[in-house]
Formats: sequence, structure tokens, C-alpha cells
Amino acid sequence: MAANFLKSLFGDEDIDEQEYYETSDQNTVASTNSNNKVVSINSGRVNQMSQISLYEPRLYADVKQIASQLLEGHAVIVNFTQMDSSVAARLVDFLNGTVFAIDGEMKRIGKEIFLCTPKNYEISGNLTSNLKNDSDKF
Repeated sequence: MAANFLKSLFGDEDIDEQEYYETSDQNTVASTNSNNKVVSINSGRVNQMSQISLYEPRLYADVKQIASQLLEGHAVIVNFTQMDSSVAARLVDFLNGTVFAIDGEMKRIGKEIFLCTPKNYEISGNLTSNLKNDSDKF
């Protein structure tokens, strides 16, 4: 039938209209039944928003909630201005251990403010010049 179709295009043989449409329909069905190799652009991506949680702990017990956020893959900014410096130092030690365990990073971003990030975050920039003038609490 394909030969007939080509002959009709070049005028060698007349082909009736019904035979033309049957041939076209068969070709369409054959092409849709072949292995479909089309892949969605977003098939390998997970559209999950990154999240940064803010905490102002007042008690040592608040560290559990902060560590849970890190373990779930969220970055955390912790402001220690509302707590005693000796308790805050213990929290910093605990969070340092948590961040180390998840291969994350902990950076001081203010006098009493720290940014803790899990492995999938990158922290760039340097604030140490501003922090040298502040008295170290921890």
C-alpha cells in the first residue's frame, strides 16, 4: 500500500480516497503503539521548598525542636539573646554536634545569632570582621 501511495504522489497510478485514509490511519496507529520514549522534564525533580526556621530558645529543652528541624533538612537561625550565656553555650555545643552528625555547617551571623544548615545548603560570605568588634559570649 505504501508503494501505491508513492505512485499516487508522482502520478503513476490513481488511488482512491478511501484507500489513502486507511493507509494514513494505519501509520498513525503504528507510530502511537511504538515505544514511547518521551520523559517529563520534571520527572527527576522533587519540588520541595527550602525552609529556614527561626528560633529564640529560652530553655535548654528547646534544643530538641531545633535539632529536629535540622534532621528534617531545614536550615535554622538561632538567636540566643533571650537566654543565660552558660545555657546558650551548652546549646551551641549540642547544635554543633547535631550539625556535624548530618554533615552540615554552623556559622555565627551575629553577636548571639547562629545559622545552622544541613548538608544540602551552602553558606557563602564572611562576617568575621564585623564580629571581632563584638565581645564573645560563647
